[in-house]
Parts: sequence; structure tokens; C-alpha cells
Amino acid sequence: MTTSPLPPYVAAHTPTGLLIGGEWRHATGGGTFAVSDPATTDVLFEVADGAPDDGLAALDAAHRAFPAWRETAPRTRSDVLRAVFDAMTARAEDLAALVTAEGGKPLAEARAEVAYAAEYVRWYSEQAVRLDGLTRRAPAGTHHQLVLRRPVGPALLITPWNFPIAMITRKVAPALAAGCPVVIKPAQLTPLTTAYFAELLRAELDARDLPTGVVNVVPTSSSRALTGPVIADPRLRKLSFTGSTEVGRTLLKQAADGVLRTSMELGGNAPFLVFEDADLDAAVEGAVQAKMRNAGQTCVAANRFLVQEPVAAEFTDRLTAAFERLVVGRGTEPDVTVGPLIERSAVERVDEVVAEAADAGARVRTGGERPGGRGYFYPPTVLDRVPEDARAVREEVFGPVAPVVTFGTEADGVRLANATEFGLVAYAYTRDVGRVMRLAEQVETGMLGVNRGMVSDASAPFGGVKSSGIGREGGEAGIEEYLEPLYVAL
Repeated sequence: MTTSPLPPYVAAHTPTGLLIGGEWRHATGGGTFAVSDPATTDVLFEVADGAPDDGLAALDAAHRAFPAWRETAPRTRSDVLRAVFDAMTARAEDLAALVTAEGGKPLAEARAEVAYAAEYVRWYSEQAVRLDGLTRRAPAGTHHQLVLRRPVGPALLITPWNFPIAMITRKVAPALAAGCPVVIKPAQLTPLTTAYFAELLRAELDARDLPTGVVNVVPTSSSRALTGPVIADPRLRKLSFTGSTEVGRTLLKQAADGVLRTSMELGGNAPFLVFEDADLDAAVEGAVQAKMRNAGQTCVAANRFLVQEPVAAEFTDRLTAAFERLVVGRGTEPDVTVGPLIERSAVERVDEVVAEAADAGARVRTGGERPGGRGYFYPPTVLDRVPEDARAVREEVFGPVAPVVTFGTEADGVRLANATEFGLVAYAYTRDVGRVMRLAEQVETGMLGVNRGMVSDASAPFGGVKSSGIGREGGEAGIEEYLEPLYVAL
């Protein structure tokens, strides 16, 4: 039963159970948890609440499916993914409606996420038949070397709530292309989109009479209780996680006992550098894009706006004006450009960060006041005169707040950009090609956006350095995370 204006077909065809071994089922003990619309707080669905035994049953199904799926022809795996891409394209409006309903983002953003998510499925459908090996004569001339690449094995995929369809396809598509069955643990706050996508996959696999258990989904309200036994099970060979650095560190410790292959896309604290020679119109447009996508709730959101002193005042004025033109509201309403935050605690945290910055001497240029009424909304907020050591600068805000810090020389800007344990992405606006190359060498980051506010692309490697993670997703590198080399001496 739904209290949200989801299209009737979507409401009727969104699974709410566990997908294990090719079948949707109830959780052990019959437990459920509620999934709510963050714009209204209304309950959308009651979803099966997976228990540890359910997680192990899903791993058992993936383990049993592994030999057959590993031997399935690469072309067949490719065709499955291509068919799912086509199904996602045909059902794009359904998926977007779910993304907006459970996550809150405006429909325009939800549609863009679905298109982006589908590109991972298409990209890896093409990569499935391009898993090249190597053959060569050894340097000593005594034998030949043959290097094959084999699927790692069953993989546990743990996804976040902020991009509920894109983050799952970014993991599932390369895993299946490589020949690895998966157990998916979606975020408690946004499991519906994952379930809808998984049903598209299940239906396609079933129609082709391919192994059951290739894709398994276990939502839960007790993530650690469920994932702990799965990670400890020797049948699991790969762990992929997107989320906070704190949780990532815990998972890495758990994965160490089984010496699991891991890929971790963790927290960020992205600097957005604006130099004195920047095109300010482009910089402001890029700043809004980099900061306000999903109301600032993205790991690649610009978190610190570092602006060179000669243009700081003008940039801040223009950014403030741009933020004031944004429209906050429910994602299904026309003209809305900023939806709600995901839950009450997120609003409370953002409000605390803004208040602490103001107490430390920062000036609130726009926003900064928590609204009343239903839903978890917070206004787009610009702060200037922000101290370098303010919490808004040191921590990932994960909300619609843009703190502006000024700097003097290029070296000062680089120093500020690197003054964090994180290194996921950085943005820079400048017309100086030499400076671009210096930044590429000096800024400690896994990705650098130059004169653009978006870097993500299915065909490019996504990931960070330092405390922002291990491994890469997307591009050729993404499928390597699910393959291991075998060297044969002939």
C-alpha cells in the first residue's frame, strides 16, 4: 500500500521481499521495515527485513550459481546486460518515480540518474566480450607466458541511499560481466529502486533459462548484523562498498580475515578552486551543479569553495544570487530544483554545522534557517568569511551549504585543497593550462574536474585516494575489480 503518487504500475510491480535463488520471498521471521518519502514523511511501503540467515541463504545461492555463470559465454552475459539496459530505458519513468519517491530528489535529477545508471549497464555489456588476456615469450626464451583473467567469485555489494539506482548498476554490471554472482545489500532508506532493477535482471535471466541465484537482494534494517556473517563466510570472495569512511574502515577490518578483494568508495571533502583568471559565469554555474545535485547529498559534492582573493567578493555575490534562484520543494512538483534531505538527523546536522560556522565568525549570505512544516528540507545556504578550521570546512557537510574561503597564491590554494584526510574529487576553474597541469600533479585527489562541475562517467574510473577509498568503479578499471589473473608457464 502506498501513500505517494507513484504511477499505479510502479506501485503494483515494485517487489518488497528478498530475492534469493531467483525467487522473491519473505524474510526469516516475517519482519518488515518502513520506507518513507522524505518530502512528506509518509510511508511508501513495508519492505522485508532480512536477517543474518537470509544473508547467508543469498550467499549460498550465489555460490551455487557461480560455476555455471562463470562458464556462461561472454556474449550471453553481454546480451543479458544489453537487454536490461533496454528494459531500463523503456521503464525510465518508472525508475525515476521510485528514485524521487524514496530519495526525494527532483524528477529531472532522478531521470538523469536513471540515464546515468543505464550507461553502466550498457558500458559493461560491451566490456563483457573484451576481457583480453596475454600471451608472450618469456624474456629468457625458455618458455611462453599465458595470462588469463578469471572471475573472482561471489561478491557482496553494499550500496548507499543517495543514488539508489546508479550506485547499484555501477557495481552489479561489471560483476555480472566478469562472471561473478552477487548479493546486494541496498541502503535501508532506499531499497525500492534496487528491487525494481533486480526484478528486471531476474526476469531476463529467467527468460534465457540462465542460472538462478546470479542476482540476490537482501534489504535489512540491521546492516551490520546481516553483513558480518556474510563477510566472514569463506565462500564470499569480493566486497564492494560505497558509503562513509567510518563504516568502510570497519568493513575493511572484517574483510581482512578472509583476505577478500575489496573496493571502497568512501567519504569526500571536495575543494572547488576558483582562480583569479576563471570565467566566473562558468564557475558559478559549475558550483551550483557540483554543490546542489541531490541537495548536496553526494560524495562528489563541492564541499569547500576556495576562491582567490581578487575575485572572491564577486564570485560570492554571484553564487549567492544563483542559490536564491533555486526552488526548494517536493521533487514531484514543477519547477522544483532542490528536494529534501534524506532524514531528520541530516537536517539537524546541517543546521548545527551552519550555526557553528556563524558562531565562529562566518557570515550567512543566504539560507541558514531551518524551515518548519513536513518533510526534511533545508534551504540552499552560502557562507563567506568562513575560518579554515570551521567544521563546515573540515567535515563533509552532505547538505546544501557552500562555505567560501579565500586564498592568496596558487600555492595557498593547493595547500588548502590538500588540508584534509580525504581525496575523492576536486574542481578547479582557471584559463591557465600550465596551472591545470600543476594542479593535476599537486592536488591529492582521485579525480579532477577542470572548468566543469561534473566528472562522473560510466566509461571513466571513479574513485579516490587517502581516506576516500580503495579501487575504482567505472571504465576499464571497474571490471578489473572482479577479475583475478592466472599465470600459466608453458
